[in-house]
Amino acid sequence: MAASSAYALTALGLPDPDAVLRRVRLRSGGTVQVGYGEVAAIRQMTKSLGDAAAELGGGHARHLAVRYLHDDVAPWLDGTWTVAVGRELFAATAQLVHLAGWMAQDEGNQDAAQQYYAHSYRLASEAGNAELAATALRGLAVQAIDLGFRPTAVRMAEECVDQAKTLDAPRALAYYQATLANAAALDGDRRTATTALSASQTAIERATDTPGPSWASHYSIGRWAHESGMVLARLGDYTSAQEHLHHSLDVHGLDRRRTRAIVLADLGTVRLRQDDVDGALASWNDFLDCADGIRSIKVQDAVSDMRARLYRLRTVPGAGELDERAARLG
Repeated sequence: MAASSAYALTALGLPDPDAVLRRVRLRSGGTVQVGYGEVAAIRQMTKSLGDAAAELGGGHARHLAVRYLHDDVAPWLDGTWTVAVGRELFAATAQLVHLAGWMAQDEGNQDAAQQYYAHSYRLASEAGNAELAATALRGLAVQAIDLGFRPTAVRMAEECVDQAKTLDAPRALAYYQATLANAAALDGDRRTATTALSASQTAIERATDTPGPSWASHYSIGRWAHESGMVLARLGDYTSAQEHLHHSLDVHGLDRRRTRAIVLADLGTVRLRQDDVDGALASWNDFLDCADGIRSIKVQDAVSDMRARLYRLRTVPGAGELDERAARLG
């Protein structure tokens, strides 16, 4: 991977906090007048594209997000707006850029994902939006986790939590603390992992049933249970991990095919770790039912991982048929 841990760390250079105000002064003669209507349009488009990506994977609609960003949003950023509109414009654009980064990462384009996340962080910082800035850092932390850059993953996750220390947004705080727990578990730091996981649980239990306007509002108890389960699996507690994954699948909100597919794949692996071969095969069959048609590197990696494990089970009834099904998704 050309994506590097060093590049991720360069994102931590904060821009001038008065950057938006300075841009207003410099652009008093901009050709496009931008108001809250354009801001609302960006947010609606981000939601629509995000819904599609959550269902079918980042590989399905990233080109649409990038085209909208360049063809429609870029001229608005170069237009004329008040300070108040400018901050909202930069915040909404930070969300769209973050989504483009997530799509690129889910498509397997790690270099583009890093650059989008770093740009989203700068836009959010200029807008003075701590939650969006922290979420962008979380994206870089998760990428570092996936690529195996352990110290960088911990560093980015710690910075993410620090950025959010003044927020009163339980879902967001749970989101970031769970990421730190994941990074610390990968790094073999059990104490930090368990402390962060406990903080994450405390925060998610404070969250209301109805998601608010938070950028992390999608982080439901079901998604928390999945992430926590995988942290526990990293720490070797497979019994608790399986309980969390079962809870994740049973909670309303994991109706997105991509998300549900990944949880089912993880559940199969955890069951296999517990020598529950029949349970693993059952979970993997359900996984393949969900995975068909999804364009996501995480789903593709889960298929490859499953097939590697199935090779050792090739004499078990049903394993061969399952591997043939997986091969067709290839």
